[in-house]
Amino acid sequence: MVDKFVGTWKMTSSDNFDDYMKALGVGFATRQVGNRTKPSLIINMDDQGMICVKSQSTFKTVEIKFKLNEPFEETTADDRKTMTVFSIENGNLVQKQNWDGKETTIEREVTGDGKLIAVRNYMKQYYILFID
Repeated sequence: MVDKFVGTWKMTSSDNFDDYMKALGVGFATRQVGNRTKPSLIINMDDQGMICVKSQSTFKTVEIKFKLNEPFEETTADDRKTMTVFSIENGNLVQKQNWDGKETTIEREVTGDGKLIAVRNYMKQYYILFID
């Protein structure tokens, strides 16, 4: 099922990425660089089922290795320390990251015309205030 994601993917467009980074709490300077960067996404899988996802750009290269459905510690491109798990859901490669009581999901889909689409969703963090 992962086979269709294996390969080198060149970013051609990015919609609402600044709003996504802002919701994650990424600072202004890092967001500016992130918005100008168009990384290649390189996905490989070995014969033991270990998957490697590398985001490569002139600014920064980040590589993670994992097995499906096995949580692991990830340091993201914006330096968040997350507990991450990848799975296949409805034919899509789904990445769930949790950190500091927050959660985000990145869902990658290969379309019929051979494009890799990544949709990012995030959960709103709620605060409870106790007033005496």
